[in-house]
Amino acid sequence: MNIQIRAKDITLNEHTKKHIDAAVAQFMKYGLDITTTNVVLSKEKNGVGVEFEFHIAHNTPVIIKQSDKDLDAAIDLAIDRASKALRRMHDKNVTRRNGSIKDIEVEEEEI
Repeated sequence: MNIQIRAKDITLNEHTKKHIDAAVAQFMKYGLDITTTNVVLSKEKNGVGVEFEFHIAHNTPVIIKQSDKDLDAAIDLAIDRASKALRRMHDKNVTRRNGSIKDIEVEEEEI
């Protein structure tokens, strides 16, 4: 998996970079085939913005945007939202809710 971290108008220190790398490594537990992860940190009018973009094989990309006044708070909120989205995608693939009509059993009532 490729991880690309970009910072626009923000100085990126080692602590922040390690925090993002550890979070992205935790996303591998969902068993999705994540090919590329792009993280963009940018300065906004009222604070900072964080954007996670996950490219998953054979699926649409997952994009999470979060803004806050504090950089660490914005990163943590974005990680939580990304974890929730990836968990739901994993659950959807595992449960296979979209079964066929042939799989439904009909219960007959006795009169």
